[in-house]
Amino acid sequence: MDQTGLLPRRSAHHLLMQITTEGRLMPELIAGGALAQLAPDDRARAQRLATDALRGLDRADRMLKPYLKKPPTDHVMNALRLGVIELVQGEAAHGVVNAYVELVARHKRSQTMKGLTNAVLRRIADEGPDAWAKRAVPLTPGWLRQPLVAAWGRDAVTGMEAAHFAGAPLDLTAKGDPQALADALGGVVLPTGSVRLAQAGQVSGLPGYDAGGWWVQDAAAAVPVKLLGDVAGLRVLDLCAAPGGKTLQLAAGGADVTAVDLSEKRMVKLGENLARTGLTARTVVSDAFDYTQGGFDAVLLDAPCSATGTIRRHPDLPYAKDGSDFGALIAQQEALIDHALTLLRPGGRLVYCTCSLLPDEGEVQVEEALARHKWLKITPVTLSGLDPAWATDEGGLRLRPDHWAELGGMDGFYIAVLTKAA
Repeated sequence: MDQTGLLPRRSAHHLLMQITTEGRLMPELIAGGALAQLAPDDRARAQRLATDALRGLDRADRMLKPYLKKPPTDHVMNALRLGVIELVQGEAAHGVVNAYVELVARHKRSQTMKGLTNAVLRRIADEGPDAWAKRAVPLTPGWLRQPLVAAWGRDAVTGMEAAHFAGAPLDLTAKGDPQALADALGGVVLPTGSVRLAQAGQVSGLPGYDAGGWWVQDAAAAVPVKLLGDVAGLRVLDLCAAPGGKTLQLAAGGADVTAVDLSEKRMVKLGENLARTGLTARTVVSDAFDYTQGGFDAVLLDAPCSATGTIRRHPDLPYAKDGSDFGALIAQQEALIDHALTLLRPGGRLVYCTCSLLPDEGEVQVEEALARHKWLKITPVTLSGLDPAWATDEGGLRLRPDHWAELGGMDGFYIAVLTKAA
């Protein structure tokens, strides 16, 4: 482990630079080996520091603004942001300031800014953690905040931003009795039956992991399968299946499951989880549009989307993206709905869902699908534990991060159950 702390700080700075200036997503960077050179403890520290900085980036910028006559280069600004986060978390000012001064000094284009870095971070250290705590909840970047406010109103978006800033607890789906799992792990059973852990630590080290008694799945992501009710004996297609939580739910419920996804790597992981949990499903690596075997009783389509409902766990998303690819995603969702309907038997059900907060990827998609296919009907969704007010006008279900605020929130999701005419 790097005793001086410079290596994990440099790596956290690299992550921030790639995300905020190159539009790269953190999972992509981690998978690409961005932290591979670090010892495990330093790797965890770098990722945690970058994640904390992204969650609090707007608040950090507001703290820095009075001490900056003009915005510095991205290299310096990201160093200052990381320094702010460490200082307000109570790290020793001397070590933090010296580390980021050295980080700035090592870059030839920012060497002249080491004096500014030193002065600004010392002023932030003088303000202390109390000044941080008094600041408003960090705002979502404007490109995303504006459509969210237009869709849900300022109060709702403020609630979502509070959930984003707080981060996400760990939710599990139990293969067996949720209460028994909660008792074993010191968690709580949520109203819909998921088990929530406030402090989880290393997932693979939790009791019952090797025995396959549960899998990680946000409570909101577990709802789509629950809306199908009893699936025992049904032929169900999980289209765009990876990472596979819904496949595991269906298999645990006794369905005859076929899981299709384009990513071979993610399907290998799904296969490992099936083996760990002792569950069975057919797995097919294929583009969803190339899969044409029909006659299913139900199709679950968790369509590729903006993933704006997952910012609690992926705070890099609103800084790596700018919304420019959303048009293509929306067109793809429309085509996937139409294709999925061809794979259903008459009378079969399509569960359409996206982990998006944008109506264009949820409510609007279903309204337009109902208009395109007059023989298609929507079944208003109900599920014990969910607020009836979360039902939408067209008959779907809208879940948001500010829902269950007192319990720790949930991912943003849109879900609808559509029935093909007999």
